[in-house]
Amino acid sequence: MLVGLTSRGTRALLVISLSLILAPAIGRAADADVRVNSVGYLPARAKGVSVLGGAATTFTVRRSADGTSAFEGTLPAPAADPGSNDMVAPGDFSALTEAGRFYVDVPGVGRSVDFAIGDDVYRRPFVAAMLGFYGWRCGTAVSFAFSGDAFAHAACHLGDGYLDYLGQTGAMRDGRGGWHDAGDFGKYTGNAGFTLGMLLSAFERHPGGITQAPLPIPEAGGEAPDYLAELRWELEWILKMSYGGGDGRVSHKLTALGFEGFVAPEADLQARYFVPFSSAATADFVAALAQASRIYRPYDAAFADRCLAAARTAYAYLTANTANTPPDQAAFTTGGYQTSDPDDRLWAAAEMWETTGEDAPLADVEARINAVSATATLVAADFDWGSVRNLGLFTYLLSSRAGRTPAVVDRVRASAMTSADAIVAAHDASRYGRGVMNYYWGSNGSVARTAMLLAIANRLSGDARYLDVAADQLAYLFGRNHYNRSQVTGLGIDPPLHPHHRPSAADAIASPYPGLLVGGGTTATGWMDDQDMYMVNEVAINWNGALVYALALFLPDGAWPPARSELDAGAGGDAATDGGVDATPGTFGEPGLATRRGGCGCASAPAGTSWIGLALVGASVLISRRRRARQVRVATTSDK
Repeated sequence: MLVGLTSRGTRALLVISLSLILAPAIGRAADADVRVNSVGYLPARAKGVSVLGGAATTFTVRRSADGTSAFEGTLPAPAADPGSNDMVAPGDFSALTEAGRFYVDVPGVGRSVDFAIGDDVYRRPFVAAMLGFYGWRCGTAVSFAFSGDAFAHAACHLGDGYLDYLGQTGAMRDGRGGWHDAGDFGKYTGNAGFTLGMLLSAFERHPGGITQAPLPIPEAGGEAPDYLAELRWELEWILKMSYGGGDGRVSHKLTALGFEGFVAPEADLQARYFVPFSSAATADFVAALAQASRIYRPYDAAFADRCLAAARTAYAYLTANTANTPPDQAAFTTGGYQTSDPDDRLWAAAEMWETTGEDAPLADVEARINAVSATATLVAADFDWGSVRNLGLFTYLLSSRAGRTPAVVDRVRASAMTSADAIVAAHDASRYGRGVMNYYWGSNGSVARTAMLLAIANRLSGDARYLDVAADQLAYLFGRNHYNRSQVTGLGIDPPLHPHHRPSAADAIASPYPGLLVGGGTTATGWMDDQDMYMVNEVAINWNGALVYALALFLPDGAWPPARSELDAGAGGDAATDGGVDATPGTFGEPGLATRRGGCGCASAPAGTSWIGLALVGASVLISRRRRARQVRVATTSDK
């Protein structure tokens, strides 16, 4: 990851600029104390508001159009939120199922931003999050429009990659394509496999709202759904990470020796190398490709066969070579992604069994489940790339295939329900509805990822409460949080403007690439919207994969409206921007995809606001971004 120093002059200009607009905005400052899901709520799911401080005992949900009351509720006495220690009174208006646009009005405290209630509030965020993956594409030119901005980069890393560290000095093999991993330009097999596992599972378990989702990508409208077309870009690359020639080993990653500077993808001209295999990455390769084989078969049998053949070869290598083998990456200071392989092997076996129905992988996965101590947590409430066992357990548990051992199934089911209940308990203790108790690098991704387990708990129990808690995780990410800010670029209230993301820093556009979930604070109050703070403000495919899963869970089934109607104001909207966005057909500047210029967080200024101040803020941010784009910085590493 990169660490650099922001220009002191730029910081000073920003402070001066902000001072020009803070004074006239003081009258509206209390509004920040009424915190909601700024993207919106589903009619049938939970709806909460978090009110900070004050002595208010009631709140009113009002219709945005005329201010009339749609719902009246009560507030408990404020209590400390665990971690942040904010004094918060949570209110519930889940009984309000009327569709439309609303705001929460709290006497003596203020009013929230406008938000939508509707079945389709998450359609636009879903498209934006998938645009995040399209923007991560490597080895090809990328171009798309969003909220009046045109984002683009030229074809990059066309020399991927060299085989020097695989014993073939100066030789090359095709490693082009795939997605850049995070804020950097590396490509890592393990994290790619984990991300694909989440994304493929979203399609497999919740296809209703995904299958017809229109994405603005070059492959749109093909035989396979657009969603699967985007995932295939990564799958085609991961296939290239195999050693080939019948050798089942898979390269751990493909990167330069060190992190690149803050340059555009096409300006990164470092030599990039295949890194020797690891058993964990090989297992993740098996799992993702085995799962892809069964999902793509109805659309492209030949591609499905390629995926399964590659998975079989790698799986055969793993079964013949049982030792955990870490990668030799001593020459590299890029992301480590190093982990032991028992959980990865379990996942690989589960996906091979689900795809083939063969006895050997079933015996393998059940043996690995039984090897987990009876006193240990089997299904984790909180997991990420370093512990992928849940993905295998979910596949095993939800399978309709015959042959599973009932006692093993019962153990997995019981553990899944126990961990889902732990998420619910954390949610209930939080005054913001957050279902993850701990804070660490990338914990926003874990907040989104709770949707996977909560959806399974709902499926197993029939209890809709689990879906309500899952919906509240999206509310947290879209503004009902300590910061009163969305954690996803381009969406919701005051979203991040300066993610640790090289393409966003290297272009001349003030707004960052949209649809990217930042990692979030490593403490309850520690998030900063600062490009240099990679430990809290980086973006990564495994976090976005979790976000996409959570959004997919709540998409309405069936056909999407025509493109023009998708540009109309309404569900998914952001009250701060609904009056001033580019609604040109063919772009994604429709209401609901926030336009942010210079960090003002608004399309129109409060009465009395200095337009000179607003202009200076916009200028200061743009100058900062351009300066950063020109800087070549010394890269430092942090083992992910």
